[in-house]
Amino acid sequence: MTVRTLPLALLCLAAAAPLRADPPFTFELLRARALHLAVQPYQPRPSPVPTWLRDLTYDQYRDIRFRPPQSWWNHDPIPFKLQFFHPGYIFDRTVQIHEIDEGQVRLIPFSENFFDYGHNHVGPLPASMGYAGFRIHNFLNQPGDELGVFQGASYFRFLCKRAVYGLSARGLSLNTGEPGGEEFPNFEEFWVERPAGAQATSLTVYALMDSPSVTGAYRFVIDPGADTVMHVKAVIYGRLNPGVVGVAPLTSMYWHGKTSNFETDDVRPEVHDSDGLMLETGSGEWLWRPLTNPPVMRTTAFSDTNPRGFGLIQRERRYEAYEDIEASSQLRPSAWVQPVGPWGRGSVRLVELHSPDETNDNIVAFWVPAKPLTPGNPIQVEYDLHWYMDQIRPPSGYTISTRHGRTRTFETNLERFVLDFDGPDLRKLGPDAGVEAMVTVGSGASLVQSNAQKDPYSGAWRAAFALRPDASDQPVELRCYLKRGSEVLTETWSYLWQP
Repeated sequence: MTVRTLPLALLCLAAAAPLRADPPFTFELLRARALHLAVQPYQPRPSPVPTWLRDLTYDQYRDIRFRPPQSWWNHDPIPFKLQFFHPGYIFDRTVQIHEIDEGQVRLIPFSENFFDYGHNHVGPLPASMGYAGFRIHNFLNQPGDELGVFQGASYFRFLCKRAVYGLSARGLSLNTGEPGGEEFPNFEEFWVERPAGAQATSLTVYALMDSPSVTGAYRFVIDPGADTVMHVKAVIYGRLNPGVVGVAPLTSMYWHGKTSNFETDDVRPEVHDSDGLMLETGSGEWLWRPLTNPPVMRTTAFSDTNPRGFGLIQRERRYEAYEDIEASSQLRPSAWVQPVGPWGRGSVRLVELHSPDETNDNIVAFWVPAKPLTPGNPIQVEYDLHWYMDQIRPPSGYTISTRHGRTRTFETNLERFVLDFDGPDLRKLGPDAGVEAMVTVGSGASLVQSNAQKDPYSGAWRAAFALRPDASDQPVELRCYLKRGSEVLTETWSYLWQP
């Protein structure tokens, strides 16, 4: 990440400079517009959505459907198509969407003809209303497949081959998990570059961000496939001092699974869109933090310099782990943030909120730069955001399950953890290979025993250890990895246990 300091006089000069009439659209032009907004007071935009649309029920809103034959570029030999979301119900903020064709911009105006209103009585519809967002279609698995969606604040989510929708990403998070409450910046306008013919393999989308505390210019170059990759470039300006800035945030859901220590009346063994946070640190260490659904909000920070990647991962790919025909949680994609260039000092922050069911996105992960965002000190950042099933994982062994509990017959005061590690190289090792479990226990508990053994049924390796908590009831930081002699065989499993 590069953070540059611009003199205040230069900022004011750039903000005051008039924009040329109809110049060719470029990212630098969008960046200048974001800067122009940043040095002015925030002007909230009144909702252009008529009352009758805002008063629609969920079912009434769902009865409004886009007409596929009206898809943008539908009659052109272009492998990407656009469809638009109608404003209404809870979607009372709208965005203006533009097409870029050979550098020239034209607005895609709102059109009633794009939609089938079903049984709804159609009231007045302002021509300048805009849309609630848009989705992109592409030949992902078959013609016409949905590839991704931009809708709501700065949220977006995408698919890779064989996947169904799961977790989401955002352009930026502000004060997530902080006591004063979270601020949600909005993408106010989009520009979509018309692909150059039938052979186009990528789609470029630009977005302008605005909020009381920040403005920003974003560019997304989207390349779909088995690993759908979005190359993201962003410049973020501070209008105020926004507090905790979350770069490349990911948002997911974890209700219950192997790490749960509470009872549910749910018939499914596991329910989650992601089951762990994976990190590759600047030093090359791989970490795995299983997700939990804590009784109260919990925030964990992993300090690092120039991280190589982080993401929210769905590792459990067996249908039997979920037994849910409709949700197909085993097909939810993972998302991996891979920095382009040095990001400097900072931390990957994980926020876990309590959720009583599966309807809440209660997991957020993002990068917090050490240097704060302030007026005159923009953040410039680039990264590749991967949406994938199984293409990215540590080169060494990796954790495939985390279980913990207590025995009821002996030493009932001990907390027992059982971890399973897998990987091609681990499977080659015989049961007498001399594999050891290296367990580190933070303050609040002591290690009583540990061992590692090959699972004769699955071929994986199992690390088991027991802890004795002290009387403090404080959270205990745990770490574990497998090694043989001086050779590290696996990633480092990291866990925060609450006695």
